[in-house]
Amino acid sequence: MESNLDAGLPPDPQDDGLDDLDTAEDLLLEEESAATGWYVVNCYSSKEHQVKANLDARRQIPVMNEDGDFIDLRDFIIDVIVPTETEIEIRDQQPKEVERQLFPGYILVKMKLDAQQRLNEDAWLCVRETPGVTGFVGIGHEPTPLSSSEVEQIMSRIESPEPKVKVRFQLGERVRITSGPFAEFAGSVDELQPDKGKARVLVSIFGRDTPVEVEIVHLEQLG
Repeated sequence: MESNLDAGLPPDPQDDGLDDLDTAEDLLLEEESAATGWYVVNCYSSKEHQVKANLDARRQIPVMNEDGDFIDLRDFIIDVIVPTETEIEIRDQQPKEVERQLFPGYILVKMKLDAQQRLNEDAWLCVRETPGVTGFVGIGHEPTPLSSSEVEQIMSRIESPEPKVKVRFQLGERVRITSGPFAEFAGSVDELQPDKGKARVLVSIFGRDTPVEVEIVHLEQLG
């Protein structure tokens, strides 16, 4: 709306800018009311990706609420993911990247909350009635969102640029080094560093146990 100043007129003494302030407050309240939460949804094991596809398809379809208005469920069901991370497995003495599910039998759903921090009933029903879904994780019948620290921890594993090496060994286990300057040496696992993909192995050199740092992919179990 054009103000008096824009029209070249003297300022209206009653125009104290409260309208703009009210608008800003309304926007702030709207942002606060648009909080979201990540929810853990239980589903049939080994069907996680199919359940995600089912839910992604269902949230594309507008539904009529109790007031007779159509709502876009994508405004309330923000995202659906199957948490996975990439691991390096040793197969036939060769490293191979594989995708591993972090929580078999579960998917994560990001949902919008209202000003009272509650889920939209139509969105909740959409998720609950998706084929393959058996329920929300929560206390009683109340879905419980993940804490911010839990979300951060999960996302850091999902988004990690470096794949983790799957550790098949245990401390004290006898192993053989398959590559590098100590190839064919046998020893026992003294320390595991899966986040770095390395292990410390005690090998016998000149009759003394000597610690050697080796990449886990270059170890094999002794039969």
